[in-house]
Amino acid sequence: MRRAAERHAAASEETTMFLEIAQIEVKPGTEARFEEGVAQAAPLFRRAKGCHGMELQRSVEFPQRYRLIVTWATVENHTVDFRGSADFQEWRRLVGDCFAAPPAVEHAAQVLKAF
Repeated sequence: MRRAAERHAAASEETTMFLEIAQIEVKPGTEARFEEGVAQAAPLFRRAKGCHGMELQRSVEFPQRYRLIVTWATVENHTVDFRGSADFQEWRRLVGDCFAAPPAVEHAAQVLKAF
């Protein structure tokens, strides 16, 4: 019984994914250009080491505020591999001039999924 629990715990650790959650405020009037730039950047994320998904959400109450949510296999896949790549530079070239301030970025790991 103990070995089964250990195998389950090890399997859970192997499948843990990390979310990069970036809150991005854009300059007034750049919303459409920003959204287009993120769409153009999707292939950069798709081919990034350890990247398993990307989505962009826009605030209803604050329409110049976005949340970019990227799923990574490890935090280092984002902070080291992607940020150190030419694709990261291209990502910033596509959208960086829309930023009203530097994005606020944090990483999260799921601790509970109820349903």
